[in-house]
Amino acid sequence: MLKRIFQNDYFLIALISALFFIPFIGRMHLFDWDEINFAECAREMIVSKDYLSVQINFRPFWEKPPLFIWMQLLSMKAFGINEFAARFPNAVAGIVTLLVLFTVGKKVENRQLGRLWVLVYAASILPQMYFRSGIIDPWFNLFIFLSSWNFIRYSLDSDTSGNRMKYAALSGFFIGLAVLTKGPTGLLILGLVIFSFLVIKGISFYRGKSNSLLPGFKWSHLLVFILITSLTGGSWFILQILDGHADMVWKFILYQIRLFTIPDAGHGGHWSYHFWVLLLGVFPASVFAFYSFRVKKDEGVQLQHFHRVMLILFWVVLILFSIVKTKIVHYSSLCYYPLSFMAAYGIYRMLNGSLQPGKLIKISLSVIASIVAIVAIALPFTMMQKQKIIDSGMIKDDFAVANLGANVHWTGWESLIGIIFLAGIISGIIFMKTQIRKGILTILISSMLFTYAAILVFPYRIEKYSQRAAIDFFIKRAGEDCYVLNAGYFSYAPLFYAKIQPENIKRPMWLLTGNIDKPFYLVVKEPEYKKWKHVIPAMKELYRENGFVFLYRADKVELYIPLFDQI
Repeated sequence: MLKRIFQNDYFLIALISALFFIPFIGRMHLFDWDEINFAECAREMIVSKDYLSVQINFRPFWEKPPLFIWMQLLSMKAFGINEFAARFPNAVAGIVTLLVLFTVGKKVENRQLGRLWVLVYAASILPQMYFRSGIIDPWFNLFIFLSSWNFIRYSLDSDTSGNRMKYAALSGFFIGLAVLTKGPTGLLILGLVIFSFLVIKGISFYRGKSNSLLPGFKWSHLLVFILITSLTGGSWFILQILDGHADMVWKFILYQIRLFTIPDAGHGGHWSYHFWVLLLGVFPASVFAFYSFRVKKDEGVQLQHFHRVMLILFWVVLILFSIVKTKIVHYSSLCYYPLSFMAAYGIYRMLNGSLQPGKLIKISLSVIASIVAIVAIALPFTMMQKQKIIDSGMIKDDFAVANLGANVHWTGWESLIGIIFLAGIISGIIFMKTQIRKGILTILISSMLFTYAAILVFPYRIEKYSQRAAIDFFIKRAGEDCYVLNAGYFSYAPLFYAKIQPENIKRPMWLLTGNIDKPFYLVVKEPEYKKWKHVIPAMKELYRENGFVFLYRADKVELYIPLFDQI
């Protein structure tokens, strides 16, 4: 019985992915902005007991719908309000995603393709990293993919099961969940995929290569899709309107429009930004996918159909977010699904002898692995020489220079992660000359273990430079009846880590100039403090650390500061 369980693919995938995605996810603090933002929304739901409204700073927050925040809320109810609980939903998303990929791969072709897809996805750098984070995108992408998968099953020419109504309903349900997770972008992406698919089918139909645009289509199917999408995705928005918060829904819509048309502060970039993110960040899948960017005539009907829609999904997402003015790494993360499928399919063809790995793949693997490895190898030694870097004056940002003053212990042994990774990739490339299976497995396992080790070692130390001093200060304030605020830089950390309560939310002007009834702490960056020191004389400096200045004001001191508008 036990042997049979361990031979079950689903059990093994769930077990191994759980071991990869769950341990140590609470080891380091949440990162500003996104991780702390969503975790704080969940914490404020718990504190306020208002589980319908999304809040930040105990005020309406219209940028995101609540589904992912509800997941975090349930996790915090189970594990406490901490980093582990904030990231646990995405660990679950990782397990579910790999099980879904195996299931889809097996249905599209066979068990081998399903296994390869799981392995390729887990071995790629950014996909594995995202399942250990506290951001929304892993669940958002999974829901869009599941909706797309049900559309694929609906639109198959060879489908004779009579389940098209069910597939239409499931597609609507999952895209509704995507809308409830992050907003209408999910529906936009699915709509563009379907539209592009119909255009391509229309061209084939016009040329006589296809019998119909959408076989088995009935208007009742479309009606069911629209109805279920509306009920699922629109339920929370309708409740907000009925509750008198129509203004918040309108602000949410305007915010979504702004993201598409105006670069968000600090998040602009070149149109090719996401191409490079996918090429380097989704290694090695990005390389193995090279030979699968065309649908092959010898593919089965179902595989060919699925392959075509995956290509459409990839290009829709990549082009859409290359056009969008705001450039953030995870905006193109939905591309991980089609990209990893094409990589798995390319490997599948190599293993069955229908494709021979050429020089392009081997050179690309070598070059990209070398770039990634050099960064991992050089980082520890660079940080060990930080004083020479500071003294050289090559860093012009005063705050960054002060960050480097953090006491972070590097031994140099951390570079072994990059060295072993590069050795594994090179060994795999050599094996591929005579033993393709062994070579590919060596490359995938090397990448998987590298990503796992790198996540455990590097972000934990980098966080000590970027935010640890401020977060440690906020944590110390959590048990104190006081006011806490940051100024001169944007952060959700005071709210989450100082565990701010509604009664401790006050206007900054009053905290600086009014007759306060509790101690008030203010955190600013050193460069900003030099500019503002003369306008906040009531704030006494406690200490400085790693670029942050920590200030304190005693209670019941009445002041007037006319230059507060500079803060």
